[in-house]
Amino acid sequence: MLLCLDIGNTHILGGIFDGGKQIARFRYATHLIGTADQFGIFLLNILQANALSPKDVSATAVCSVVPSCDFTVRHTLTLYFKTPLFVLQAGVKTGLQIKYKNPSEVGADRIANAIGGIHHFPNKNIIIIDMGTATTVCAITKKRDYLGGTILPGMRLCMESLKSNTAKLMEVDIEEPATYIGRSTRESIQAGLFYGQLGALKEIIAGYKKEVFSQEPVTVIGSGGFAQLYREKSLFDVILPDLVLHGLCVAYKLNQETLQYA
Repeated sequence: MLLCLDIGNTHILGGIFDGGKQIARFRYATHLIGTADQFGIFLLNILQANALSPKDVSATAVCSVVPSCDFTVRHTLTLYFKTPLFVLQAGVKTGLQIKYKNPSEVGADRIANAIGGIHHFPNKNIIIIDMGTATTVCAITKKRDYLGGTILPGMRLCMESLKSNTAKLMEVDIEEPATYIGRSTRESIQAGLFYGQLGALKEIIAGYKKEVFSQEPVTVIGSGGFAQLYREKSLFDVILPDLVLHGLCVAYKLNQETLQYA
């Protein structure tokens, strides 16, 4: 079995795969990662809750956009899992042609999403929208060219900015508001967050289809924690919440011969 970890700014998203099929998923707050022992005990508890043992894990795979956590995670895997470790980073096989000016600048999570996208939708133009701490939009052609993308603040980041930089605005629950027009400060913030993100993404998708894909058919994939909020808004063709984990699993398989022990 393969243990996959996507280390993001807000959460660590984890999954366990058996023969390419996802059999478990979990989240852990990144700021609570603590020591290698603390995180290791958490992983052992997750395995136990899914009736699994550390001995069932034959390999681990990691992608990270939080360098400060990388050493702790590697140390955890060294202590608790004596298995080969795959890290999605510059130089590994991805199945993509990275067209970024500096390919090493592309976040590992965005690459994992792209790998997962072309795995699920081969020979198709795709746009991947990952709605997490940041909202990222990536364009991949049917020839597997990763063209680049767009990055904007995620909804929680926008909310925290309002709270931190104003005297009277507060933290709110991030959810779909009942109306476009809020009749309280709380409702007004919720409407701004929800519809502001929706409007921005509709504009970006339309621009991609015209500028990048010349109106060719495109599959728009939603992923990340907040994508589910827009299920009924005709924004996405499909929502795959764990796309990054599936991409990491595929990347591991592409690089099995180069694996090292943690």
